[in-house]
Amino acid sequence: MPLRKPPLSDVHAAADASFTDFGGWEMPVEFDSIRTEHESVRETAGIFDVSHMGELEVTGPDATELMDRLTTNDVAGTTPGRAQYAAITNDDGVILDDTMLYHLPEDDDADYLFVPNAGKDEVTAERWRRHRDEWGLDATVENRTDDYAMVAVQGPDAPELVAAETDEPIDEEIGRFRGRYATVAGVRCWVARTGYTGEDGFELILPAEEAETVWSALDVQRCGLGARDTLRLEAGLLLAGQDFHPEENPRTPYEAGIGFTVDLDTEFVGRDALARQHEAGVEEKLVGFVMTERGIPRHGYPIETPDGDEIGTVTSGTMSPTLGEAIGLGYVPVEHADAGTELVVSIRERPRRARVESLPFLEADE
Repeated sequence: MPLRKPPLSDVHAAADASFTDFGGWEMPVEFDSIRTEHESVRETAGIFDVSHMGELEVTGPDATELMDRLTTNDVAGTTPGRAQYAAITNDDGVILDDTMLYHLPEDDDADYLFVPNAGKDEVTAERWRRHRDEWGLDATVENRTDDYAMVAVQGPDAPELVAAETDEPIDEEIGRFRGRYATVAGVRCWVARTGYTGEDGFELILPAEEAETVWSALDVQRCGLGARDTLRLEAGLLLAGQDFHPEENPRTPYEAGIGFTVDLDTEFVGRDALARQHEAGVEEKLVGFVMTERGIPRHGYPIETPDGDEIGTVTSGTMSPTLGEAIGLGYVPVEHADAGTELVVSIRERPRRARVESLPFLEADE
């Protein structure tokens, strides 16, 4: 099957970006260098094409109930303009995906827009429709992924840069985890103060045919998925399919460190299993660690005790451009999860010492 391409694919090719297959999409992984792009976001700002993310719209009399019963958080408790992070779980409480959902303004054609991860748009839409029909709910579910582009402008200067392209007071009016429609560079966009870098900034969802207009108007460092990965890892944020996977590495929100997305007062798929786990506690949990000996941890490397007993596996790892240290994530038994605990990561069958650190490695910019 050919790879899907974002609306800005030709623009990226003209900029000599290098590309990678990500979730069935051909996406830019690097424009200049991962370090240059990473440092721009930490110090000033950068712009990412994230059109590989899905966009699903849900509307109708039972839209809220459908969203509430298929995500782990309290959707009914949101108000128009709010953004909410949540997990999508199966009957066993295992994470199928994580998602950002937006409660749209009351005069919008849809009630909710939510964002599955790359390659998950149609399977998620079908899950929503299947449960809607099973439960007899009145709601329309539309997969709008091909209709929209999505760009993220992130970094300490990002709000000011986006605000300069609109006459609307978005920097003052859009607080963290909030969104509204605004005209940016002459294009009507959904503008949300959300992101995946640990920095301030906006994510913009806009008509696919208008993507180049907005992308070109924002004169800022172009960034690829390589820098997006190092940034999110420093911020301790999960990567779907890598830090959790429903078949290869099945994990619940409590194990994955996102228990804050679970509202047990709502009735969602997987709620009973998660209530039991919340009561009993988890046996393993995701931790962050810093290498104290030279070596870069990579996905799949074994995690051991100092005595050589294998206790886990690295899910994500990199050399942190900001910290100048190699960092990683992995699941270990809870008795090895406290900050300061000494671990060993087997890097190409050579043991290298590491130390558990509290997440995030870098505090998010509020």
